Amino acid sequence: MAGRATAKAPVRRKAARPNVRRRRLRLLWAVVILGVAVYLYYRPLASYLETKNDLATERAEVETLRIARAELELRLVNSTSIEATEREARRIGYVKPGEQLFVVKGIPAWRQARSTARDRRS
Repeated sequence: MAGRATAKAPVRRKAARPNVRRRRLRLLWAVVILGVAVYLYYRPLASYLETKNDLATERAEVETLRIARAELELRLVNSTSIEATEREARRIGYVKPGEQLFVVKGIPAWRQARSTARDRRS
């Protein structure tokens, strides 16, 4: 019986080593598969996040353009009224039929002389 006991002990040691090797090999395969999965998913995820960021930027720009468009439409409505057309015509020097146009020159010098006269009185 003693011979049998010693014969079984080395067999158990040999069987234990392949289990450790198999575990390491399985762990290595798991790490490799995980690494490949991360590698394969990195590009699509990066592309998705970049596209999402671009979409947010574009939406903000669209909102800004909508606000600008509303302001321009308001200006258009105001500028196409008769009163606005009349104001613009007077600003560039047009007069109504029957009115007489007077051109006054030297207004800045007149204002300066007037303010100097006021300062002397005070």
